[in-house]
Amino acid sequence: MKLVKTMKKFPGGMMVIPLLLGCIINTTIPQVLTIGGFTTGLFKGGTATLVGLFILCSGATINLKEAGEPLYKGAILTILKYAIGVAIGWGISLAFGPAGILGLTPLAIIAAVTNSNGAIYTALAKEFGDKTDVGAIAILSLNDGPFLTMIALGATGIAEIPIIALVAAIVPLIIGFILGNLDEDFRKLLSDGLNMLLPFNGFVLGANMSLLTIAKAGFSGILLGFITVMFTGVLTYYIYSFIRRKPDPMGMAVGTCAGNAVATPASVALADPAMAQYAPAATAQVAAAVVVTAICTPLLTGFFHKQAQKKIAKIERTKLENGIE
Repeated sequence: MKLVKTMKKFPGGMMVIPLLLGCIINTTIPQVLTIGGFTTGLFKGGTATLVGLFILCSGATINLKEAGEPLYKGAILTILKYAIGVAIGWGISLAFGPAGILGLTPLAIIAAVTNSNGAIYTALAKEFGDKTDVGAIAILSLNDGPFLTMIALGATGIAEIPIIALVAAIVPLIIGFILGNLDEDFRKLLSDGLNMLLPFNGFVLGANMSLLTIAKAGFSGILLGFITVMFTGVLTYYIYSFIRRKPDPMGMAVGTCAGNAVATPASVALADPAMAQYAPAATAQVAAAVVVTAICTPLLTGFFHKQAQKKIAKIERTKLENGIE
């Protein structure tokens, strides 16, 4: 039975499908997950441990040797993605408070919009970009996990994040970064660990949710996905192309929501208990946004690439017609 291949056929499937399975079990037969011992520790109460491991493995993927144009491109894309996401979330918070609007809380918006799917970006960079675009993932990896989201929530006053919680969130990232840059084999070991942790992380998150929560996230979750695509995909494409002084589809390629962003609301709730009431709905909404963005972003990136190629071809024809080399 090809379980992994089947899950990978669905957008964000390695995270979202186990999450739904955990949610179904917790809704229908929750007693199965509360028998204690290793079973409860791994499948019900292991959120903090699994997220910590995920952050450590993510840190190992950041390569210090990457520099030059990849650093430049990655920095611009990361800043644009982060700034737009924070601006939207903060604006919603100022206007409507922590409860948000249309079921969308500032927590859900910032958690989803500021995180990009590195796997999808890398695949699109290989198809529509060049080696420097692929190398930019080393910097884009910084927005994986809850650290930048927690900084944004704390800085904007949306959540009260203690300094020690920020330190605690970044320590695994730093350790992974150090290990990955000290030893290439360690980087590979921990990078491979990301794939292994995804389904378990998803299941544990789902095991602390209810199907009713998922149902409530329907419209708002889809809306969150489209907000992410439009504002950190389409809008970023135009801003990035302006900065680059040419149409560049890689601006569109960051219009995704990372699968591991599903774990961010729970991480924030651990740091600020006041956010706990919003975390379940936000988790479900982010999960929905992962699926929506994973479908829309590749399609739109391909569209913008074709448009860019047509524009370049038109410019070249004009030059030839005017005898300009």
